[in-house]
Amino acid sequence: MQKLLARTAMAAALIALAACGGEPQAPAGGSSSESVQIDGSSTVFPLSEAVAEAFTTTQTGGARITVGESGTGGGFRKFCRGETQVQGASRPISTEEMAACAAAGVTYVEVPVAFDGISVVVHPSNPATNITMAQLRRMWEPAAERTVTNWRQLNPAWGSLDLQLFGPGTASGTFDYFTQAVTGTEGSSRTDYTPSEDDNVIVQGVSGNPGGVGYFGYAYFEQNQQRVKALSLDGVAPNPETIANGSYPLARPIFVYFNAESLRRPQVRRFAAYYVASAGRLAQQVGYVGLPEAAYATLTERVNTMQIGTAFGGHQEIGVNITEVLARPLSTEATAE
Repeated sequence: MQKLLARTAMAAALIALAACGGEPQAPAGGSSSESVQIDGSSTVFPLSEAVAEAFTTTQTGGARITVGESGTGGGFRKFCRGETQVQGASRPISTEEMAACAAAGVTYVEVPVAFDGISVVVHPSNPATNITMAQLRRMWEPAAERTVTNWRQLNPAWGSLDLQLFGPGTASGTFDYFTQAVTGTEGSSRTDYTPSEDDNVIVQGVSGNPGGVGYFGYAYFEQNQQRVKALSLDGVAPNPETIANGSYPLARPIFVYFNAESLRRPQVRRFAAYYVASAGRLAQQVGYVGLPEAAYATLTERVNTMQIGTAFGGHQEIGVNITEVLARPLSTEATAE
């Protein structure tokens, strides 16, 4: 119900904004029978949903946009089978996904669309306000399984409170990024936690347990600040400023991938152009941080000229700079780490 209300409120806000001329107008054309399918990251979902709602409310006979959230990994499986035209991803495409797309003849245009800061959240009554990256590693590393079970083991000042852990499932790009950044190895995590590809489930778990702790994209923290509390990491709180300047330790870019062949379809090309043009503004509305304007100009050209490939060679990186990323050549070949 809360998710439905949030989506309804977002739609109303975007319609009002569009009525005031606040959204860029996409070229007219298309028909209501045309459709564009988006799937992938639950982190990118709020942004894709906002763009889709604004696009459809400002179109004359525009395409029908459907937005799913099966996780970055689950979405890439569909994308690389050609089942979707747009893929939301909270990490770059992996070596295995590049191979799957190549085997199916699917090429793609990679577009970083905003910055996120993975937020570590606890129950509002939890005495903790700051956690170090070392403590976070001790909490989530495989060695902690059935061993680190109480908050006092991390800091005696936090008192005796049973740990109740919630987090993304293994199909999530947020899981991939978090584990690499925190434990040092992608996919390396304790397994005795409650996983979900739906970040709202994580919110419910943490808010319903005094010893609850979980992590997800900053937008979900912004939407639920009355229900959960975000911890500072090494003394730095997650907020738009610290995410934008990179001082927050878990700041990262988030992406959409467009099927290059689908971009030949006018309705997909119109939607892709609208997504890039609107991403900076709508990212702020849903709780993320927009890229510099010059970056969106570069990405508009990338989409218009259908520049295929990835700047990451199949590997995610911690602490990347968007200017440096956009200067890299794109490739459909994986590189060695």
